[in-house]
Amino acid sequence: MSNELVKKEEKQLQVVKEERNITDNVLNKIHQFQNNGQIYFPNNYSPENALKSAWLKLQEVKDKNGKLALETCTQPSIANALLNMVIQGLNPMKNQCYFIPFGNQLTLMRSYFGSIAVAKQFGEIKDITAEVIYEGDKVETEIKRGKTSILSHTRNFENINKAKIIGAYATILYNNDFEESLIMTIDQIKTSWKKSKLNPDNKESTHSQFTEDMCKRTVINKICKYYINTKDDSNLNMIKMAFETSDEELKESEVEYEIQENANKELIDVETGEIQEIEDTASVENNVEDATTEGPAF
Repeated sequence: MSNELVKKEEKQLQVVKEERNITDNVLNKIHQFQNNGQIYFPNNYSPENALKSAWLKLQEVKDKNGKLALETCTQPSIANALLNMVIQGLNPMKNQCYFIPFGNQLTLMRSYFGSIAVAKQFGEIKDITAEVIYEGDKVETEIKRGKTSILSHTRNFENINKAKIIGAYATILYNNDFEESLIMTIDQIKTSWKKSKLNPDNKESTHSQFTEDMCKRTVINKICKYYINTKDDSNLNMIKMAFETSDEELKESEVEYEIQENANKELIDVETGEIQEIEDTASVENNVEDATTEGPAF
């Protein structure tokens, strides 16, 4: 057997060993939480299956230098990302979360599918939907005790034009059929987008190419975060804490990484994973300030 084959097999065995060590440690921690009555999972959620799915996904995750995250990221950061994923009841195979490496730190980023999944665990929600508002649409709203409801939304087919979007809204439909909505103007949405590391006005950006989807994503994430942050359920406190912690860790890792990489004049957009060159250090400082005061854009 050639030296190359031997090295390849040794590397594969090392990866398997690390997987067992990390996933076993995460599962042991989860089982402790379950035995202490600190965490509960939906009947259709299997921590073991979610961890297997996550590990398969991690085989493909690479940093900006093209190196595998499993080789460059520390084991504690990998374990912590997996633990946060399981506590929130997320599964990467359902596109509910993604793993983003910043230097030697692996962080968990939740998609809006993931935010919806976490919100539904509180047992009150039947569905969460979103819609954009085009110029010419007629939207009637009602505000009662600070809660917004969309009474009606009518549109002519010819109104559909992403260049004429004037707003968007997300609606939570509760199990008792009560509805609560959050509505944002396009100016408010674009203000949120400014936190993105890539210029959303760029014609090649995700925001420009898929404007409707990005508008929906923004309002869905906003209403989910608002809902979860206002809940006070002792049975789900650990999920709520993991929800908030994963956002904070993503923000802090991104800020720290940008500071370290400042000399390289590059920024990573956590939304798309794309890399953008920047012109001066002021851009980094502005983005750092935004991240530390406002949090992630989505």
